[in-house]
Amino acid sequence: MTPRSTVRRLQAVGAAAAIAAGTLVATAPAAQAAHCTAPRLAAGWYGDNRARLQQLIDEYGTCNPYRPSRTKPVAVFDWDNTVVKNDVGDAQMYWLLRSGKIRQPAAGDWTGTSRYLTPAAARALADACGALARPGAPLPTGTPAGAGCADELAAVYGTAATRSGAAAFAGWDHRTIEPAYAWLPQLMQGWTAREVRGFAAAARAENLAAPVGATQRVGTADVTGWVRYYDQQKDLIGGLQKAGFDVWISSASPQPVVEVWARGVGVAADHVIGIRNTTTSGGKLTAHLQGCGSVKDGADTMITYIDGKRCWINKEVFGVRGAAAEKVQPAARRQVFAAGDSDTDISFLRDATALRLVVNRNKNELMCRAYDDSDGKWIVNPMFIEPKKPKSTPYPCSTTGYVDHDGTPGPVRRGDTSIIPDQTDSVYQGVSAK
Repeated sequence: MTPRSTVRRLQAVGAAAAIAAGTLVATAPAAQAAHCTAPRLAAGWYGDNRARLQQLIDEYGTCNPYRPSRTKPVAVFDWDNTVVKNDVGDAQMYWLLRSGKIRQPAAGDWTGTSRYLTPAAARALADACGALARPGAPLPTGTPAGAGCADELAAVYGTAATRSGAAAFAGWDHRTIEPAYAWLPQLMQGWTAREVRGFAAAARAENLAAPVGATQRVGTADVTGWVRYYDQQKDLIGGLQKAGFDVWISSASPQPVVEVWARGVGVAADHVIGIRNTTTSGGKLTAHLQGCGSVKDGADTMITYIDGKRCWINKEVFGVRGAAAEKVQPAARRQVFAAGDSDTDISFLRDATALRLVVNRNKNELMCRAYDDSDGKWIVNPMFIEPKKPKSTPYPCSTTGYVDHDGTPGPVRRGDTSIIPDQTDSVYQGVSAK
């Protein structure tokens, strides 16, 4: 017998012995797992939420040799008030107004900044800002002379109404776009993405340096002047990445702005999906927006908002093109985990196949679905900084918790169309964190 045949014979005998002992299939993965340490999440979570999140990491992470799929599991986080406390879009708007970086629109016609702006809002903005700068030039909204203009811009952006109370926007699809959110990147027209990232870096530095609870003067009003990263969410994102998850951010704040902030939790710009402007041949932002699904660039009817978030995630994360991106995809082409805090996050949260984390900000449709927990995949956590008190009345799930495409309120329905009964707020500060 040759040496090579002897080796083969010994290998065969060894394999047969392993099969007889029932160990051949099990030993290789076990050995692999023995050399892998799954990341462990830090404390600071409500109830058993940390355990549920850890279970997600342990089941889908690369240290589990029996994980459901060998492809990278996808996790998607909303940004504002989900990963950070307060809104980086708001912080950017206030910085733009204080720094005089919003330009007078062409011919002084504010309707060119949003197809949804009402005549009343356009007139109010023209009256407040028209005499301050020539078309295309930055408005001096950070000076005493420009305070009235700053106040009017802040009112339209922040309250969707003029200072006199007239509706500022009309005629939009309430499940695919929020005109006030879209207006912020539209007001950045004339700047390049690189310049806007510079603006975002400056606003970020100011808001992180300001003490918790700080305010700042914009026009004649005092507004929120601070932002903080949630330590627990930063730890979760890092843990998911270490465990082999493909982590993305989906936000209804402007793309260049969120890119800058996302670096602070280790998420690169190519994994950020924010509101995206179209650009000129020279790279300057226009007042129009990129589309998704059946919505063409410049139509300005869909942003990363409710159903628009689903579309953009399907498009950018999973490569779905055309109108199909607007539809719920097969489970294998959906995120396993999602985190959000608002009704704006409903669709992409519902698409998550394994676990959905909700930061409780008392939002009707979101909390109706999270508390109903019809499939056992929802977990709710109080806000990590300055959590809200429990809602004093039940969420109106059975009557007005849902807002339809035309803005009409109605009942919140499960996937089988049954109506969710009203829900009592039950997750809030006061129960021990773990």
